[in-house]
Amino acid sequence: MKASELAKVLGGTLEGEDVELSACGGLEEARPGDLSFCKDPKHVQLVESTKASAVLLPPDWDKGAPCSVIRVADPNHACMTAAKMFAPPEPVRAPGVHPTAIVDPSAKLGKDVHVGAFTVVEKGAEIGDGAVIEAQVFIGEGCKVGAKTHIYPQVTLREGTIVGADCIIHCGVRLGGDGYGFNNGRREDGSIFIEKIPQLGIVEIGDGVEIGSNTTIDRARIGRTYIGPMTKIDNLVQIGHNVKVKGYSGLIAQSGIAGSTEIGYGCLIWAQAGVSGHIKIADGVQVGPQAGVPQSLDGSVRYVIGTPAEPMKEFGGRVLVPKMLAKLKAEVKELKAKVAAK
Repeated sequence: MKASELAKVLGGTLEGEDVELSACGGLEEARPGDLSFCKDPKHVQLVESTKASAVLLPPDWDKGAPCSVIRVADPNHACMTAAKMFAPPEPVRAPGVHPTAIVDPSAKLGKDVHVGAFTVVEKGAEIGDGAVIEAQVFIGEGCKVGAKTHIYPQVTLREGTIVGADCIIHCGVRLGGDGYGFNNGRREDGSIFIEKIPQLGIVEIGDGVEIGSNTTIDRARIGRTYIGPMTKIDNLVQIGHNVKVKGYSGLIAQSGIAGSTEIGYGCLIWAQAGVSGHIKIADGVQVGPQAGVPQSLDGSVRYVIGTPAEPMKEFGGRVLVPKMLAKLKAEVKELKAKVAAK
């Protein structure tokens, strides 16, 4: 595609040669024929050294570029749009049930449903119109999958799990496994016992939710574990039993939410953060990377970090001030040495 054609599609302005473009790439790894982007002047050196044939830049960029430039209001969004144009088409999953799939006669499949090879759909399950269930998926007894939801290979939906419409469930996700529920103690004779607590509830996933690969969401002890609409969950996230995420939130890789915790609307739990059980996170709160949250957050502070989690300002003071003091002491020592030498 010519740069001028792409600029027209993106609503941008071309400056420089009308080069041919066929792919997108980052500034550092881009090759001739690639389109790249930059929106922050602090990356000017990457722009200056890029091998891309064209770069998407904001209207106020005044640092120059070694290649053609397409000026757009939002370079990041424009590059995403261009990447979709350059990408090969996704595989088409035609409606129908693969001959190796096992679908119980009592299961209900809507119109234009695709069921892939070696998938199992147990009795009483319901799959909505236009849903795509890929290979080697297990859909347990009484599960419900909403219309146009896409379930990728090797996903497990344990019995009773409910998945809404327009969801994306990536490879290896496990929904509805038992939560960590045990009673333990000592008998009168002094021996130790561990007793499993039956996990009798379900998992319910709202509409428009996306769940990344190898994430696990435990069934409730009683009632439901609930993930609200439009929540986006990354890979390798653990969500315990009876957790409730109200919706429109994000949980990033390797974060963990302990049982019976409630997360409000529009929250963001960053990578490797841990949230204790039986607490509440207010709407709009962000929990920073590797933070540990032992108690409820009422929303008076919007961003917490550290273990135990604390407001960013307090964390910065506690961590950065000693480093600044050490630097200041070194500078004073150097100045004293200069004065003594005169």
